Amino acid sequence: MDADYTPPQDPLDVLHEDAELIVVNKPAGLLSVPGRGAHLADCLLSRVQAAFPGALLVHRLDRDTSGVMVFAQTPHAQRNLGRQFEERKTRKTYVARLWGKLEPKTGTVDLPLIVDWPNRPRQMVCHETGKPAVTDWRVLRYEGDTTRVRLFPRTGRSHQLRVHCQALGHPILGDPFYATGAAQAFPRLMLHSEELRLKHPESGRSMTFRAPAPF
Repeated sequence: MDADYTPPQDPLDVLHEDAELIVVNKPAGLLSVPGRGAHLADCLLSRVQAAFPGALLVHRLDRDTSGVMVFAQTPHAQRNLGRQFEERKTRKTYVARLWGKLEPKTGTVDLPLIVDWPNRPRQMVCHETGKPAVTDWRVLRYEGDTTRVRLFPRTGRSHQLRVHCQALGHPILGDPFYATGAAQAFPRLMLHSEELRLKHPESGRSMTFRAPAPF
């Protein structure tokens, strides 16, 4: 898959910028940070730093996920924002399209996750050694044989939303790791970081950043 890395060349979509932070709308198919090897050097971090040379990483989105990401402008802001993510003080909302008809219309997945070492970066459910992972969901509407949902992760494990949806029996459309057959045959992973709420690292004021789902 790495050999086929051809990230989109969309111009940087800046949602907000001030002395402490930068918020951008990440396109699907672009790495958040560089991968191993020169062919994986192009990433959102490097593009943001080209426009804002002091930008610092705070968190990541999967390569195939689009949507809201925040970067810090100062070391103080990076520490403050990082702490908010670590202590689960941020509020993240995602939109996804799932295979099949998800019922009931609201619910919670509470399944611990661990890396599937022989098949990494895949993750898997493991009740013995997995780390706690909790996701709330709400159905927005049914679209033919698919379901549009909002996902509210309470924790921030790698691939959490993707594995939890698969565990419900409704994988995210276009997921190259966790969907199969017709569910996988979509042009992109149908997962988008729609909204991020956090407190400004300097003023402490609550802020909400949104980017509508492109699917």
